[in-house]
Amino acid sequence: MASGFVSKLFRPPVFTQLASLRSGCMFLGKPAAAAAAGTRHFSSEPPLEQISRYPIPYKKDLPYDIVELMEEVESKGGFLPNVFKVLSHRPAEFRAFFSYYNELMNKETGRLTKADRELIVVATSIHNKCLYCVVSHSALHRIYSKKPTLSDQVVVNYENAELGPRERAMLDFAMSVCRCDTITEQHFKSLEDVGFDREDAWDIAAIAAFFAMSNRLAHLTDMRPNLEFYNMGRIPRDKSKDKAGEESK
Repeated sequence: MASGFVSKLFRPPVFTQLASLRSGCMFLGKPAAAAAAGTRHFSSEPPLEQISRYPIPYKKDLPYDIVELMEEVESKGGFLPNVFKVLSHRPAEFRAFFSYYNELMNKETGRLTKADRELIVVATSIHNKCLYCVVSHSALHRIYSKKPTLSDQVVVNYENAELGPRERAMLDFAMSVCRCDTITEQHFKSLEDVGFDREDAWDIAAIAAFFAMSNRLAHLTDMRPNLEFYNMGRIPRDKSKDKAGEESK
């Protein structure tokens, strides 16, 4: 059951990037060698660092479907994002959160790309001062967009970032929703002028609204981003090394 959900939650490019971190970065505060040796540091053991002001449940105390999801995400990605651990404090809300997340961020319809969706999260989350979402979704944007600096520019000031007219109109609309501005027909016209329709406007607004909630939960819990997120997608992967590694197996 978890398999299909995980494959939607993290698409192949993300899995590849996450897995490549196993040999080159810290794993939840300990060298990646601990991970390679098969040591798991998620809800089955006490956390190695403070990632939430609420207690992180032990694996044995969690429902099976949540454990299954966590294990598959960690197995395919190389590490378990801290949001899974923190939200597992309330299993029913965990399920609702990731179900809606999946509907918003991985839907196959509409004109928003995966990179577009992540950029909306980055822009609105910096307005809401959410460290976790800014760091983690900047990483995902870098992977999907193949643009290693654009999310950093948006974090500083999206109005000065190297955005095209389409991306700028999209973020202008997202920020209007984020700030609770009065939405008028002019907002919709600005989107339509660059190729979006009203269903796309709903998608943009829903992402901004959902992550406004997510940002505030991160504030409440003092949720901390995994160290792995900071370097993801910044340096192009050396495909020759990947090929050499495959040939040596």
